[in-house]
Amino acid sequence: MEVLLDTRRQRKLLILYLFIGTVAAQCSKPEAGENMVLTEESLLKNDFPESSEVTLECSNGYEKASGSGIMNCIDNKWTEPDLNCKKKDCGFPKAEPHMEFNISQGTLFGSVVTVTCEEGYQISGSSYKHCLPRGWFGKASCNIVTCSKPTEVENGEHSWKSDIKPEYQQTIHFTCKAGYTMLGNQTIQCTKTGKYDSEPPQCIGLTTEGKITTNIITTASTTTEQATTVTARSSTNISTLKQGHRIRSSEETNTTPSTSKKEQNIETLNVNKDKGHAAVIISVVVVTIVLCLVAFFLNKFLMRRKGSYDTGEDLKPELLQFQSL
Repeated sequence: MEVLLDTRRQRKLLILYLFIGTVAAQCSKPEAGENMVLTEESLLKNDFPESSEVTLECSNGYEKASGSGIMNCIDNKWTEPDLNCKKKDCGFPKAEPHMEFNISQGTLFGSVVTVTCEEGYQISGSSYKHCLPRGWFGKASCNIVTCSKPTEVENGEHSWKSDIKPEYQQTIHFTCKAGYTMLGNQTIQCTKTGKYDSEPPQCIGLTTEGKITTNIITTASTTTEQATTVTARSSTNISTLKQGHRIRSSEETNTTPSTSKKEQNIETLNVNKDKGHAAVIISVVVVTIVLCLVAFFLNKFLMRRKGSYDTGEDLKPELLQFQSL
């Protein structure tokens, strides 16, 4: 009986030893390395007994450069993984028309590039693109700059007849109606800022400024002609006296028309005048009056010097004798 009991104890001890040894001969849950993760199959395992294996793979944004990624449980320890991972390269981003990129940060996973547009175009959407595991993230486009439709010009018209807005570098031409002159640029162009390079022109009539300018020139010409006529007639009178011919004074006949013309010119200048032309008109009138007065007194002086044309005063006897013949 004692021998039988000892045999049973030995069996129990052997089973307990084997159980303890089996429990101890397994590895703990493996830990992944840098930029690595366990595969989905390995993550589903709960026990990692001796000689079991698991597989690693590169995490998002990385790709396998070399190695298999297999780890084995040996002597309750995991072998070192032989997997090497590197960042994914998103490559050069695909450019939309008139789009440019600044790739100074590179094109690898995590990089950011700046999006710009050519001159005369403006960006619509994100101005950045981000390299993510599935590629570049961020959508943008470059649209041409437009300006507002040109405004209508009073007494004129422009060349833009379309319903859409003018685009970058497009030019608008302006014309004025008959009888009007243009003040400003004949053409305006849409710039990269969305504004025109100058304001639209104005069409101004010649009814005021043109008449004043014409009247001033006419008045000056008339005044010069009057002064010349008076001087010429005075010279004629002197020559006639020297030849002994009796002539009548033309003072009254010359003064009345000249005065009438001057009054008409002054009245014409006063029509539609403004403050800007007042000084010019006054100067012309003053010059006209001065010239007329000079001519008048010159003629008087000459007549007094030679005597009266009607009575024959101070005429020399020789001239009287010549007339009696």
